[in-house]
Amino acid sequence: MPDSSSSSSAAPVKRACDACHRRKVRCLSDGSRPCKNCASANLTCTYNAIPQKKGPKGSRAKVISELRESQRQTQITAHRHGLDFDSPPTSPAYLKRPGILSIEMITTCVDYFFTNIYPTQPILHRQKVGETIGMMDTNLEAYCLVVSLCGYMMIQPNMSLNPAAFEGLEIPVQSSLQLGHVLLKEALRVRKGVSYVESPSVWSVITSFFFFGSYFCLDQQNTAWFHLREATTLAQIMGMHEETNYRSDAIEDSHRRRLYWLLFVTERAYALQQHRPLTLQATIGLPTLLEDPAETTELSGFLHLVNLFKPFDDTFVGLWNKSREGCTTEWLEHLQQQLSDALPSYLQSTETQAVDLRCSQQWLRTMVWQLSISHGFLSSAAAANAMSFKFPIEISRDLVSFAGQFSQPAMEVHGIGLVEKLFDVACTLTDVMSCVPYEQHTFEFGPRDYLNQLMSLISNLRGGHERYLPLLISKINDTMPTMPTPGYALPAPIPGGSSRVSELFDEHSVHTKSTDSTPLGSPPMSAISGDFNFNSLDVGRSTASPAFPVTMTTGMQFGDLTVSAPIQPSFHLPEQSAQQRG
Repeated sequence: MPDSSSSSSAAPVKRACDACHRRKVRCLSDGSRPCKNCASANLTCTYNAIPQKKGPKGSRAKVISELRESQRQTQITAHRHGLDFDSPPTSPAYLKRPGILSIEMITTCVDYFFTNIYPTQPILHRQKVGETIGMMDTNLEAYCLVVSLCGYMMIQPNMSLNPAAFEGLEIPVQSSLQLGHVLLKEALRVRKGVSYVESPSVWSVITSFFFFGSYFCLDQQNTAWFHLREATTLAQIMGMHEETNYRSDAIEDSHRRRLYWLLFVTERAYALQQHRPLTLQATIGLPTLLEDPAETTELSGFLHLVNLFKPFDDTFVGLWNKSREGCTTEWLEHLQQQLSDALPSYLQSTETQAVDLRCSQQWLRTMVWQLSISHGFLSSAAAANAMSFKFPIEISRDLVSFAGQFSQPAMEVHGIGLVEKLFDVACTLTDVMSCVPYEQHTFEFGPRDYLNQLMSLISNLRGGHERYLPLLISKINDTMPTMPTPGYALPAPIPGGSSRVSELFDEHSVHTKSTDSTPLGSPPMSAISGDFNFNSLDVGRSTASPAFPVTMTTGMQFGDLTVSAPIQPSFHLPEQSAQQRG
């Protein structure tokens, strides 16, 4: 006969929750919280009390009143000390959603981050991330960090998942973008139960940064700006802008320092794209190559990125946003020289870092040139080439040359932010081509070829074909209606388009957004109307085509820009497989 006593002793002992134990009633729990008794009595279901010996029974109704009053006082105290917002973390509204993430998903996202994103965003430590994953079940902030990281990986690089990763989950197999949305909402909801504002941590700052990156790629710019400002504010609350706060753990200090400088760079780039003010300044020391000999290459590329954006301080952003005066030709020339000297001819960096560095450099040169023209400082007789009307042609040439060195996966990692920079450069080149004469010999590459190759890049990069290519075609049609664009269907001309130099150079203002329509900006989304057919794309080659004359304000007609030989692209964009995207 089986021993019943041994089988019963092997069964787990069921424990009543604190409220049911206090009321001396049977705890009706099926393993989820709250139990049925607490739910019906509107009590918080916890298991914090230490089991004690049984005592005399009392009035259950009186006990419920006492429990409610005790919990009410606890919540008042929590509010007073900033420990909570609306209700305690165990509230059903803040409970983690089960069956939304698998270990395989988390592992895939973490591996992808360290393989592809980490070089440009070296803010996480692999071992500590593993420890954070192990705390997800008991620490809501750790849970929010991991979930936001996974959502970020689904959205920016559009990392692909094996359908097997969805096995055993409560959510169906879906695209990376759809899952990214789900994870964003989950992290934002659960985070409401965390006191991250009054007591922020590095986890808090990184989570807000991942929110920003995700919403930026989703083109929800108000939400993106909110979370970027949230991240910089939390960093300042923690004193990350003060050098005296970097004297504890070497590993922790190193990654906190990198996090601050990443926010520094991101805020400056976003300030130029969306005309926002700055909050962070260069008030702490830079990371050093000696921090980790195994990461010398990654840290070298990261330091180049910081130095590239350092000159774009409150002075430049103030002039850019028209909140400051005092711009001079000498200062702009010096800034252009700084940008030209910022990067060596050979970069000690990873390929993904090189993509970001080279493209950002040419984009920043374009932004400085736009500020120069908005103040009327450009001249056809300028001693410095950077202060001439034709400088964007040189920028486009350099950008196309650099782009030919990179693989498409290395460019795709940067998401829509990279496409927007290419788009801004292409739009500026389009305006210059419509206004400034350029002599081109028969067999040499010229502005039209650079524009064609920029169109090819934008078309082939994820997100560019749908969002930015129609805008660029609309821009070309507006400023140069007679210019052929092989392989592309152009939208109808936009009323009011102009390519006159007087209208271009007399407009002393910088475009308010990278997607606003201005003489040197990009056309707005509203400029696109109708459906476009881009099924046949052959922009890598351009055959001889009719000239497109442009009239100067003086009435002088300049020569035709004719390409009589086929134009071969200086780079090859390989077909991207699902595995490469992942």
